[in-house]
Amino acid sequence: MTVGATIMSIVANAFTAAVVRQQGGPFQLEDIRIGAPRHDEVLVRIVAAGMCHTDMVARDQVYPVPQPIVLGHEGSGVVEAVGADVTKVAPGDHVVLTFLSCGQCRACLEGAPASCEQFNPLNFSGQRSDGSHALCDHSGTALNDRFFGQSSFAAYAMANERNVVKVRQDVPLELLGPLGCGIQTGAGAVLNALKVGAGASFAAFGGGAVGLSAILAARAAGATTIFAIDVLPSRLELARELGATHVIDSREQDAVAVIREVTGAGVDFALDSTGIPAVIRSAVAALRPRGRCGIVGASRPGTNLELDANDLMQNCKHIFGIVEGDSVPDVFIPQLIELYRQGHFAFDRLIRFYPFAQINQAAHDSETGLTLKPVILIDTQG
Repeated sequence: MTVGATIMSIVANAFTAAVVRQQGGPFQLEDIRIGAPRHDEVLVRIVAAGMCHTDMVARDQVYPVPQPIVLGHEGSGVVEAVGADVTKVAPGDHVVLTFLSCGQCRACLEGAPASCEQFNPLNFSGQRSDGSHALCDHSGTALNDRFFGQSSFAAYAMANERNVVKVRQDVPLELLGPLGCGIQTGAGAVLNALKVGAGASFAAFGGGAVGLSAILAARAAGATTIFAIDVLPSRLELARELGATHVIDSREQDAVAVIREVTGAGVDFALDSTGIPAVIRSAVAALRPRGRCGIVGASRPGTNLELDANDLMQNCKHIFGIVEGDSVPDVFIPQLIELYRQGHFAFDRLIRFYPFAQINQAAHDSETGLTLKPVILIDTQG
């Protein structure tokens, strides 16, 4: 079938997407339609999509996005068609979808697309930059889309050439979607932003998918003292299996006291994936002099953080925010896949699969801690 015929077939036929029409959800499976790709766009048949905490905070309007909207931002799939100017991928390629960046601001030009000056409008506005949409519902009414440049809780997604990453075809495609955001965030925070090295000490405050991905990456980087801090015994047990040398249930132990007892002066590196101010304070307090703490957890807009200014100044501590693991996805995602293939990054241990019809159950299980990284199976024929 020609590319043109493929596009016309897709435009003419409805397909299933999960639409959120009100604050708090639910995800409603509806028949929707999609337009043809523009000159710089890529039409992807979605095989699977990871579910991330950010999907829930957008559903619940903690991060305000326009509704009704199709969410989903950890898609993996097969390229169906490309716009006239696209050279990066071709129909039939396997791809992971990631965040969208502008490619023109100072941060992008300096090789830091996760710090793009246009990150919020490109990923959270629910529309293209010109105000148009790729999706419409069964009545022909436009749907808000472009969530992280993809809206991948759907059988098809329209992405931009900039936020598709071509991947090898000998790794199960349904596994790879979470590399586009959650897994990339945790691993990249360790390997790209904090630059944890051999022999280092590292503490992950929060044992969800991001925190455990960070532990996997710290182990792969050669860190020799690795702490996992959480309140769920099941997560702490898995953290130990994945490489943590010490686990701390913060309901029962003072994490900072335990870390100092083990290390003496504190850890070289800490990462907070909770977004909870009290936990962030503990992560900073657990650092040795000149230690570095990264923050990747999403807090409610307007949340304030109070720190001991003298501790920060006198001990020359560093604290900074990290978005998407400070990654260049076209470079980093294939690196993570290769680490996985060689047995050094077992991120598949975090994943549980759900059929598309159970997307609301997946959200529930994620929010209650029953599942670390839900992956919604949308089409496994690719």
